[in-house]
Amino acid sequence: MKIRFWGVRGSIPSPGPNTLKYGGNTTCIEIRTDDNELIILDAGTGVFALSQTLLREMPVTANVFITHTHWDHIHGLPFFIPIFIPGNKLRLHGAFDPISGRGIEHIMEVQLQYSYFPVREAEMKAKIEYETLMPEQSIQIGSATITPTLLNHPVINFGYRVESHGKSVFFTGDHEPHYNIYPPEDESYAEYQSLITEKEKSILEALQGVDVLIADSSYTLEEYPSKKGWGHGTFDSTIELGKKTGAKIVYCTHHEPTRSDEALEKEFEKVLARHPRIEGDPEYRLAREGEEIIL
Repeated sequence: MKIRFWGVRGSIPSPGPNTLKYGGNTTCIEIRTDDNELIILDAGTGVFALSQTLLREMPVTANVFITHTHWDHIHGLPFFIPIFIPGNKLRLHGAFDPISGRGIEHIMEVQLQYSYFPVREAEMKAKIEYETLMPEQSIQIGSATITPTLLNHPVINFGYRVESHGKSVFFTGDHEPHYNIYPPEDESYAEYQSLITEKEKSILEALQGVDVLIADSSYTLEEYPSKKGWGHGTFDSTIELGKKTGAKIVYCTHHEPTRSDEALEKEFEKVLARHPRIEGDPEYRLAREGEEIIL
């Protein structure tokens, strides 16, 4: 299995001299199984560069799994070049949206209106298919098994576990560790805490023993209190999640767009100092645009 990062920033693209090392594109991860099946996790601006490389291997069948529908995870879709070319196929997978009452097809339907984009979906030359997924229900893409897990974000957000030929990767999309919204003295505190405990257990089970964990690590511990409820994790919460689940390698991603490469490395050094590795701990890394991992 090969994994390649095409976008690792969160919220908004941040190109420029201060983000050259880790990259300024928003979330997109390419996965290739040993049988060369193409799986793409999220379609932020990084998917545009990925799509240019696919022109060498047409016809293309791309299975794109969307964690959630916030702009930074989907706004590269209209620029996914293979959808303009006959003979290619895009299969778009994602969650049902309880707000709109629609499935994942709603993404393209909204983005490709003339108000926002000059080419309508009906004018695309490739075949576009949609599959709305349900939590914990796995689907098969060739040799790969993909299992969505419901995580914590202000909209429905799926984390995805991808398994193929005995190797596995889990990507959280955007995820904030659950916390109790009630004070301890409130009569609803205990009931809500039991729901949190149950949900955390299911998440840990979904991630257990994964080879590579790629997780939302937007904030520092100092930043988090003012961002609580925004739906993002911290470097520390990602490291703790990796330890609990027995992950072999942990990648911190969804880098804060205002954080320069230098500042990112300084914050990461502080985190590693707080969490010195001992035998059995994962290896901790910062996700970097262009990096490829071979399992």
